[in-house]
Amino acid sequence: MCEVIKDLWENLVEEEPWSWVARDILLDAWTALLTQLDGNGHSHSLPPEGISAAANLFALIVESELKAASASAFGDEDENDYLQASVTAMDERLSSYALIARAAIEATIPLLTKLFSERIMRLHQGRGVTDPTETLEELYSLLLITGHVLADEGQGETPLVPKEIQSCYANVIEVDKHPVVILSGSIIRFAEQSLDPEMRTAFFSPRLMEAVVWVLARWSSTYLLPPEESGKAKGSYENYNNTQLLSKNSTNALLSFFGESNQGKVVLDIIIRISLTTLDSYSGEKELQALTCRQLLHGLVKRRNIICHLVTLDSWRDIANAFTNDRAWFSLNAVHQRSLAQTLTVSASGMKTPEASNQYIKSLTSHMTSYLVELSSKNDLKTIAQQPDIILLVSCLLERLRGVARASEPRTQKAIYHVGYSVMNPVLIFLQAYKDESVVVYLILKFVTDWVEGQIIYLEAQETAAVVDFCMRLLQLYSSHNIGKISVNLSNSLRTEADAEKYKDLRALLQLLSNLCSKDLVDFASEPIEAYGTNISQVVYTGLHIVMPLITVDMLKYPKLCHSYFSLLSHMLEVYPEIISQLNIEAFSHIFGTLEFGLHHQDVEVVDLCLRAIKALASHHFKDRSAGKVGLGSHATTYADAEGKVHEGILSRFLRSLLQLLLFGDYSTDLVSSAADALLPLILCEQGVYQNLANELIERQANQTFRSRLTNALQSLTTSNNLSSTLDRINYQRFRKNLHSFLLEVCGFLRTV
Repeated sequence: MCEVIKDLWENLVEEEPWSWVARDILLDAWTALLTQLDGNGHSHSLPPEGISAAANLFALIVESELKAASASAFGDEDENDYLQASVTAMDERLSSYALIARAAIEATIPLLTKLFSERIMRLHQGRGVTDPTETLEELYSLLLITGHVLADEGQGETPLVPKEIQSCYANVIEVDKHPVVILSGSIIRFAEQSLDPEMRTAFFSPRLMEAVVWVLARWSSTYLLPPEESGKAKGSYENYNNTQLLSKNSTNALLSFFGESNQGKVVLDIIIRISLTTLDSYSGEKELQALTCRQLLHGLVKRRNIICHLVTLDSWRDIANAFTNDRAWFSLNAVHQRSLAQTLTVSASGMKTPEASNQYIKSLTSHMTSYLVELSSKNDLKTIAQQPDIILLVSCLLERLRGVARASEPRTQKAIYHVGYSVMNPVLIFLQAYKDESVVVYLILKFVTDWVEGQIIYLEAQETAAVVDFCMRLLQLYSSHNIGKISVNLSNSLRTEADAEKYKDLRALLQLLSNLCSKDLVDFASEPIEAYGTNISQVVYTGLHIVMPLITVDMLKYPKLCHSYFSLLSHMLEVYPEIISQLNIEAFSHIFGTLEFGLHHQDVEVVDLCLRAIKALASHHFKDRSAGKVGLGSHATTYADAEGKVHEGILSRFLRSLLQLLLFGDYSTDLVSSAADALLPLILCEQGVYQNLANELIERQANQTFRSRLTNALQSLTTSNNLSSTLDRINYQRFRKNLHSFLLEVCGFLRTV
């Protein structure tokens, strides 16, 4: 490995030298070696000679990376794509470096501290005398390498101090002498220098600031203001052996330095002020802003123990004030606007009282709601709404409102409800005004969807009625603008573009209807919503009836839209099957057409959803007819029209399609159980049709042996295992066994004849 690194070092200018490939292969080998687990699930530790080899290798790797960084400082960008890669692009390689470093952590942490301190000293000594570019590139590489060594990424959970650091420094109790504290302190002091305008201009380029923000985000998730150890956890020390106890004490000493009673609040304030600086002083740097908004700040508010300190800082209030009042912040990317609004809203939970949290939300959002209300009431809205600066401002405010809506939680729910309630009418007005601006329309739909999702289960009956009425008006307005909008006369390219825009809208609308459905599943209201004449099932079916004409079979070729549609349809038919009979023939035919399409879809999950929907329809009809009711009524009846043309009932058609799929189609065997659950009620509802189909299959068999086997198999399908004419759980289980046996018996020869 060392020889490979040396060759890579000596051939930096070559295009993809052999050593690149060799290095990647050997890094994979080291990774496999260092991540091997013993029988107890712990990583194997290296012998002394292995640790020494890892230390030497890491030193050579760092030396090579620094040389490469220095050489790239004045190189052509096209020649140095590998060296100029973004933080995330180098993550896999740096993670492998970190594993090697941690295998010899006692040597590598002091090495990184020494190299980092030397570069900082070189910067200050050469200030105004020498060009700092090479040194800054080296610092960029050192920050990324150090960040990977000190901490793991925390996606989905709070990362712990790496076990190698815990075990290696078990004897270090004096916190100010802990090697990790010394290295972390050097990084934080260097990052703090970016707050000085002169230093920022001289040294802190956007590229270097990306590394600074990234390492602060990664480091803070592990070391900054850790949760206080509970008494229960402390009491468990008596179960540790001496080595474990020393390691735990060392870790506590390390974390305490950046804890609440030591330097934690000071470091948190520094990080917030650096974040404010990146958003204020580096306009247009999207990568840097993304790291600041979506990793650093958003990562901080994920932890309750940090939020309570965060809201007490003047620097955090400065960010909130700038977000509210500084027009320059509207130039942030839309995604970053939403992320920042969500982050600031989440921090409201750190206030001491619910009243303070709600007041904070009100102050944070007042500029959004007041402007939208004021703009929507203007007499000349139709004219000024189309101005580019107004479209941009409305889009930014909608993104911010969406971020606020996504941060809803019980403590701030009331305040966020009032935010959405105050802009109900403006939203409908803007949907009308911007009906030809697909971007704004989509933002409106997404805001409403996110707001309803966060609010619906907490709303009282009267509030629910208001939200449902608003959603119905929005659906009707959107539908009126879009039915027939895509003409068959348009060129294929224009239709594809229009379909893509409408696809996103329809997916948002389906999600909105799904969110309304959740009210029937979880409801914290003190009285039933029916008290105010609101029926969720009726509302969602009405909404589906409005949206359905917009969803064509071609639109269902978009995977996400397809899944959203069939998820909602399956849920509706399973939970509210009685409403289906109220749909008109056109809507019912549309449902049948889409279910028929989904039944032959390549996605197993989509087919499964369709089978569940068919089961719901057939079982509802069977149970209703058994109770003397109409079931699906005319929709399930086969009839001949005035011209003598026979129109087959929907259940007969599904029975024919499902049998065709099972016997001759291409499908996953994982679907057989779901297919059995749909097939049983279909057979019970349409026994005559099933018998005719069985006879047709038998008659087509010229081979007498096959005919006999098929006859017996069809007989066993509906009689074996004491199968009865009921739809209880036991009967479903019996029929699944019967269908599995039936398919094993007949599919082989049916598909070869």
